[in-house]
Amino acid sequence: MIKRADNLLPNLLDFTLEEMEEFISSQGKEKFRARQIMKWLHQSGSLSFDDMTTLSRDFRARLSELARISRPQIVKMLTSTDGTKKALLRLEDGLFIESVLIPGKSHWTICLSTQAGCAMDCKFCLTASQGFKRNLLPSEITGQLIALKHETPEGIDIKNIVMMGMGEPLANYENTIKTINILTCDFGLGISNRKITVSTCGLAPQIIQLGKDICINLAVSLNAADDETRSKIMPINKRYPLEVLLDACKKYPMPGRRLLTFEYILIDGFNSSARDAEKLAALLKNQRCKLNLIVFNEFPGSPFKSPPQKDVEAFQHTLVNNHYTTMLRKSKGSDILAACGQLSGTFGI
Repeated sequence: MIKRADNLLPNLLDFTLEEMEEFISSQGKEKFRARQIMKWLHQSGSLSFDDMTTLSRDFRARLSELARISRPQIVKMLTSTDGTKKALLRLEDGLFIESVLIPGKSHWTICLSTQAGCAMDCKFCLTASQGFKRNLLPSEITGQLIALKHETPEGIDIKNIVMMGMGEPLANYENTIKTINILTCDFGLGISNRKITVSTCGLAPQIIQLGKDICINLAVSLNAADDETRSKIMPINKRYPLEVLLDACKKYPMPGRRLLTFEYILIDGFNSSARDAEKLAALLKNQRCKLNLIVFNEFPGSPFKSPPQKDVEAFQHTLVNNHYTTMLRKSKGSDILAACGQLSGTFGI
């Protein structure tokens, strides 16, 4: 049985279907009850055992003695001029995290946090300045989605999931894998693995392990074409330099026609020249990949600046001329500090 270190009753939102079946069987109940409970938790968003009317009253009472249901609480919501929404959520122990809802034509993409704070210390990221507090549990990661889906009056239809919020997902490896299994479970949220993307700053061994454990989209934050430059803004590069990282990326099995994504944040006067683009094209010559360019999102206290539009266009043009699929990702929510690298979990509190 799963228990937190503080000896609280186990949170059923932390359970995979297999763990739920084991738990239910230990109580002498049929395994199909586990599927019913998963639906109540993840699809109906139930927070009370009393809601679970497909279960007997006696069994609901027994469950309330053995387990609990807890997910992050929405404390505050901000809405950007472009429609992006940022939520501040409180965890059981009083820590705060942030999630972002990004509007599409007919549905929403949710950006989930996997840690409270971050230990990677990337110099262009506001989250890194908050330091690392702890890993999030599966209930706290999936709970962001469930809370925002069921507690926002608009009836938000979430189709895509990106684990690009606060924290490094692959540094919280076990809980990230469990979360994906819950998200993709037919009796959980039933999200297709084609609609889920995990972003990493470059933990090479975990990239290789991820490819063995699960089929998921992978985005790697690259941001420089040589070790000297990358190490200045991404300390992880000193542990896993580009040669090691790119070797791990080549071993990652992207299914079908899907391509591994390299993300590249363009910082004025640092990594955004046409020469930088040529170096990047040469570096990735043997990689099966596509590139997402992201103009640096400025935030208070950062020494970095966004490059001028002409430099951005020249950088993209150089990569396209070198036959790379290259997209300029439009940052959304920058006016409410909801864009890439701007999450802090503070909301001014």
